Amino acid sequence: MGFDCRLFTFTTQYPRLLFPGSSQLTDEPAPQDLSISRELSSINPWSWWRTGRRIKRLKPDLLIIRYWIPAMAPAFGTVARIARRAGVRTIALLDNVIPHEKRPMDTVLTRYFIDSMEGFIYMSEQVYRDLRQFTADKPALFSPHPMFTQYGEAMPREEACARLGLDPTLHYTLFFGYIRDYKGLDLLYEAWARLKKAGWLNHRHRLLVAGEYYGGRERYERLLQELDLQQEVILFDRFIPEGEVRWFFSAADLVCQPYRSATQSGVTQVAYWFDVPMVVTDVGGLREIVPDGEVGYVTAPESEAIAAAIRRFYDEQKAEPFRTQILRYRERFTWEKMAQNFEALYDRLGDTSRG
Repeated sequence: MGFDCRLFTFTTQYPRLLFPGSSQLTDEPAPQDLSISRELSSINPWSWWRTGRRIKRLKPDLLIIRYWIPAMAPAFGTVARIARRAGVRTIALLDNVIPHEKRPMDTVLTRYFIDSMEGFIYMSEQVYRDLRQFTADKPALFSPHPMFTQYGEAMPREEACARLGLDPTLHYTLFFGYIRDYKGLDLLYEAWARLKKAGWLNHRHRLLVAGEYYGGRERYERLLQELDLQQEVILFDRFIPEGEVRWFFSAADLVCQPYRSATQSGVTQVAYWFDVPMVVTDVGGLREIVPDGEVGYVTAPESEAIAAAIRRFYDEQKAEPFRTQILRYRERFTWEKMAQNFEALYDRLGDTSRG
């Protein structure tokens, strides 16, 4: 769109105590066409001041801060306050306002951040409702999360299965992403056990789980054994590099998100990019992004309902009708539209100041 952009990212994002994964760093090469500086440590107040001062000296028209967890609020809120002393406009892109996994001081920290912002882009109505608990009148604009286009194009299913060591004659339902309690993998295991007990799997279906554990590994492994699903579930329990993401979505017939809670989910936008139908639970903003009966099914966050939706998808042969609808709906989820929404909100902030 012709704007000069500079990205400020982390030297330390999470202290080790708060990070349950194996690594916070990627081995992927840095993008060559972006100006990115590693400046900010979430736990070092000196870096907050230094980063804020640097942005203040640059004096950009707009500072955009992406917000998803209260632990980042002290760093982000301080940077924004320093930048605003030079007249820099501030807009937050909100993944969440109220986090999925609550901790002491969440409300105080979130308020500190919200107070430092002038406007907000929110990606689901649930996030908007949460935002209005903290500010009643600051301008906010809805803009759904764009598709993740950086993973490349879909590949032939047989090739994807070969890359993953999968039998291409079987059907695969995919659970993708970090394994955290609120994402309901246990509900999906219980749903899969129901389908097995009913004889429906018939040795032709497998559940594909791809993602790194963010806690609870022993509990999930024990549940697999108790439900006798070791042969029906294929685990890739590790961080999935960007270059491998398309393997999983190209091999899958269906993506299942059995979440207990959600605002929105990036996994739905990856599924849209690869034209894979979805089963999602009716929590948070998932229904807004996955129209029931058109690109997938929306169901209650209960194992019986999840099992019924998966079975219905295959029994009624919905793969092609849903894929056709996905191609139509994905036009809503472009990066150009989100950029235009930021520009529109920035213009509103200017109108407010002139008024």
